[in-house]
Amino acid sequence: MIDLHYWPTPNGWKITIMLEECGLPYRVVPVNIGRSEQFTPAFQALSPNGRMPAIVDHAPLGGGQPLSIFESGAILLYLAEKSGRFMPADVGGRYRVTQWLMWQMGGLGPMLGQNGHFALYASEKIPYAIERYGREARRLYAVLDGELGRTGDGIAGAYSIADMATFPWIMTHKAQGISLDDYPHIKRWYAQLREREALQRGLAVGKEWRAPKMDDEARRVLFGQGGAPPQGAPTT
Repeated sequence: MIDLHYWPTPNGWKITIMLEECGLPYRVVPVNIGRSEQFTPAFQALSPNGRMPAIVDHAPLGGGQPLSIFESGAILLYLAEKSGRFMPADVGGRYRVTQWLMWQMGGLGPMLGQNGHFALYASEKIPYAIERYGREARRLYAVLDGELGRTGDGIAGAYSIADMATFPWIMTHKAQGISLDDYPHIKRWYAQLREREALQRGLAVGKEWRAPKMDDEARRVLFGQGGAPPQGAPTT
């Protein structure tokens, strides 16, 4: 059994999608990031960075004691190895998937996060930041659109963990102020993936926990706005 420490956000959805796709048994342990639960000593023992998701595999690959893993990209790589699915066996294919997973982890996710923060959540609207991150978001969409046009399939060929990592962030396109009509290859890919039943099940996990609107306490915890953040919380 795998314990998934989770909250329904793009990074959390990556893992519920993968677990549903590969059929590994798991149990959800909620981590309410709007109520500082990611900063508890118990959670930070699993995820020193104070970010979810994290997993604990009680029957790990190779046996032995329970194995805990944090960082969504590392979790996806582990689950692909454990299940033997959604990662090519050949070296070239494996590194095509890995490089696009790293692109999502180091580029698309962080930049869309910053774009969304300054455009939607920041208490002070800073034109320079809105323009900078909006421009970078559109550039990254163009990179992805170009690659999907070349493959004609998933990001790295056949459907893989690279697609699972990227899809939840593309789900935020409307909030990001981006129209998929401007990126026809992403639009095609997005519609195809949206039809996958396992992906839909993954997105549904904890759906009822999402508040329709961020309250002041969540804003304080997540962004350090409206008061001092809890001990150990980032201020940016």
